Amino acid sequence: MSAAARPHRELASEPAGGPTHVPAAGPTRGPATGPASGHVALVGGGPGPLDLLTVRALRRLRAADVVIADRLGPGAEIRTELRPGALVVDVGKSPGHHPVPQQRINQLLIEHARAGRRVVRLKGGDPFVLGRGGEEQVACLAAGIEVEVVPGISSALAVPQAAGVPVTHRGLAATVHVLSGHDVDGPRGPSAATLAALADDQVTTVVLMGVRALPGLVTAALAHGVPARRPVAIIENGHTPCQRTTRTTLGDAVRAAREANVASPAVIVIGEVARPGLLEPDPPALPQLAAPVARVMPEPAA
Repeated sequence: MSAAARPHRELASEPAGGPTHVPAAGPTRGPATGPASGHVALVGGGPGPLDLLTVRALRRLRAADVVIADRLGPGAEIRTELRPGALVVDVGKSPGHHPVPQQRINQLLIEHARAGRRVVRLKGGDPFVLGRGGEEQVACLAAGIEVEVVPGISSALAVPQAAGVPVTHRGLAATVHVLSGHDVDGPRGPSAATLAALADDQVTTVVLMGVRALPGLVTAALAHGVPARRPVAIIENGHTPCQRTTRTTLGDAVRAAREANVASPAVIVIGEVARPGLLEPDPPALPQLAAPVARVMPEPAA
């Protein structure tokens, strides 16, 4: 059995007892390259509110010596849960502004773990859903650092839910296509898979980090034959007191976003599940969306 495949104990603060099997998502260790008594937990912080963290995520944070945190996810309130003296390192990125490059983030994880510290890499959403968690795990394992991945609630699911948009709905959509706006906003534009998803009225397309990419995505989708009446919901600052939803259609989305001054962070949902009133007791019939609809709705905090 290789070193990477050997079972490992759960990290400190796990309750005793329970099943004796080792969860498949438990910590793994790369080949040893020197003394490394610390470890790294890649923790999904969910969509933002502290009470949407998983129990395991909160345990890891409370035991951490160092927290290397993104811009999104749990904010200042997380500090009240940390040990006295715990170090918080802000490596957050914003659109067009990446003060700490990914390579340096990887180095910080390794340096602190090699110093014997319990390190939490706190990421918004889920570490493995457009979060570069896989790159960080590879870097840690290559350096011989024990690493564990703690899943989080992805904003691709949680933010639409906060606005009353189910990404799947029986009889309407059973497939979800998730993409990064960064991959769309380039010379190649949307992939063939994305265009096919947009054209399929039984698929929900969720775009993360897509505000800047919206005009190009809409242009490509319409040129591909996607109906202009396809419903769109743009949810800004999901699960915060500043949450706001713009309801529109594909053909009118760019104008609606511009007039509403839509800004990041935002999640864009394209598909029949985004039509207004879907979850009301008597939802409107689909043909009523033939005329573009644009509504901007400020929403109270959950």
